[in-house]
Amino acid sequence: MSKKVITAGIVVIGDELLSGRTQDSNISYIAKWLEPLGIRVEEARIIKDCESIIVNTVREFSKRFTYIFTTGGIGPTHDDITADAIAKAFNLSIDIREDAVRMLKQRYSDKELNKARLRMARIPKGASLIKNPVSQAPGFQVSNVFTLAGIPSIMRAMLIDVQDRLETGIKLYSIAVMAEGISEGDAALPLSMIEKSYNNVILGSYPNFNSELIGVQFVARGPDSEELKKVKLQLEAMVDNLKQTESIK
Repeated sequence: MSKKVITAGIVVIGDELLSGRTQDSNISYIAKWLEPLGIRVEEARIIKDCESIIVNTVREFSKRFTYIFTTGGIGPTHDDITADAIAKAFNLSIDIREDAVRMLKQRYSDKELNKARLRMARIPKGASLIKNPVSQAPGFQVSNVFTLAGIPSIMRAMLIDVQDRLETGIKLYSIAVMAEGISEGDAALPLSMIEKSYNNVILGSYPNFNSELIGVQFVARGPDSEELKKVKLQLEAMVDNLKQTESIK
């Protein structure tokens, strides 16, 4: 594993996601899949099926992050425009690729492989294909951009072929401390003081509200597991102090 910080951006494409008809699960899955590889997702964006928006977003993310993962818009219908947009983002031509057609023929007969389905074999010039063991229609890689299907089960299967192409980075570890009976506001100042005393630790607080429990979960993440043990002790001490203060009121 390298000592480099490896970053990723996720671009989820689809009007149905923005309308609320479909709920995205790909962002969460990809982020969790990348975490043990030491690849940090720094931004995820959901965008519509619009060529100019896809082109501009992909160009922006490609410059900012080590890797980019796009999902959606590579099917057989008229609004599946991701492949064309990726080609345009990198100034590449796009056409039906015979190796992609051979993959499709593992699923479809010559009669079934109509004009619409052949759209799934349109690949930007020079791209490397990403295998799809579920429905055979391939994804593809251009530069640092991995273009995957939007259907979660297919997207997850495609990641199998992607993993060996990725450089791994510094793994982040995490610890959590649950505090009942206190609020985020109570902990804001002492939490910021703890975070400022460490250069490589990210602290977050996540409130919990329900009819039976009011509390906060504090989560610390960083590359040094031993350092995180010290942070955990400080968080536990902070929680004890806040509870004592609360009991005096």
